[in-house]
Amino acid sequence: MTGGMLASGAIAALFASALPAQHSPSVITDPPPDRIVIEIATVNGSGCPAGTAAVAVSQDNTAFTVTYSDYLAQVGANSPATAFRKNCQLNLIVHVPQGFTYAIASADYRGFASLQPGASSTEKASYYFQGSPSTAYRSHTFEGPYDDNWQATDRTDWAQLVWAPCGVQRNFNINTELRVNAGTSDPAETSFMTMDSTDGDISTIYHMAWKECPGR
Repeated sequence: MTGGMLASGAIAALFASALPAQHSPSVITDPPPDRIVIEIATVNGSGCPAGTAAVAVSQDNTAFTVTYSDYLAQVGANSPATAFRKNCQLNLIVHVPQGFTYAIASADYRGFASLQPGASSTEKASYYFQGSPSTAYRSHTFEGPYDDNWQATDRTDWAQLVWAPCGVQRNFNINTELRVNAGTSDPAETSFMTMDSTDGDISTIYHMAWKECPGR
């Protein structure tokens, strides 16, 4: 995937501690009606090889979706030694209408896991604005035996949302990771976790919150 892939609609921000806003947003408002564009500046990681991740934005400006088609971590049997951990970092340029700012209220992750007895897997995510002094981390663990779809949600209370600085362009970074641990499972058996579905892809959905900036 290369920079310059555009999606129209609306977009997001984060759980993380961001740079202090030059102006604090004030009035809680509905999503802006104007066109919002998300540009993928960079996409890197073993879980999202070139051409296997895409971003789309909802028509009502309340969410955006990241879709993966080759995000798989596995251990056991003939699995490559480095396959137990896969990751993906998305660096997004968010173009929003003047006078608005945004925050990510929640994120939904989905996939499939097949874990042998004694094995376990973990899905991790972190979120931050470019130049932020700190990063927020979330993780979810699954224990074997397990052979089913999985879903995990990262959620932030409204009072704790951190908003993108008003009037300043800061790229938004999303880092995700899948990790599978063999534990006490039979080394001849394979355990795996995907962030995609058996038919090719599954969506990770980020739900947005919006505010108007002062003086709009």
